[in-house]
Amino acid sequence: MEKAKILEKIEEIVASEGFLLIDLIMRGDDKLRVIEVYIDGENAITTDDCMKVSRAVENFLNSENIFKNYRLDVSSPGVDRPLKYLVQFHKHINRKFEVSYKEGDKTIKVTGKLIRIDGQDLYFQERNNELKINFEDIIKAKVLISF
Repeated sequence: MEKAKILEKIEEIVASEGFLLIDLIMRGDDKLRVIEVYIDGENAITTDDCMKVSRAVENFLNSENIFKNYRLDVSSPGVDRPLKYLVQFHKHINRKFEVSYKEGDKTIKVTGKLIRIDGQDLYFQERNNELKINFEDIIKAKVLISF
């Protein structure tokens, strides 16, 4: 089975379990294929969530006999990965972000705290200014870790 079909099927499985597929990485060779599945959702991902998705993906891989030897890792993407979907932002309200977005033909990069979401608009507090950015204009958004 080609990689695109495997990706499509795993994306269906993840969605059917109520999560978003953030990334799928397949590496290695026929001796040992390593499959990394990164999932996210509206709420924080738990170990039970990862186990549920892992079992479903494993059932698919085994039933289709796609790889003889493989290792399957299912986890949340971690805060170092940029957010891809609007639904991911909700659980990060009141957290600091680094956001790159387009405004006309310019790319602007800001750092600010996500204070609220209204439809497709995200509102960030940048110093003393409130900044509204439409989700469609975001190029890259990453949660910043603060200690």
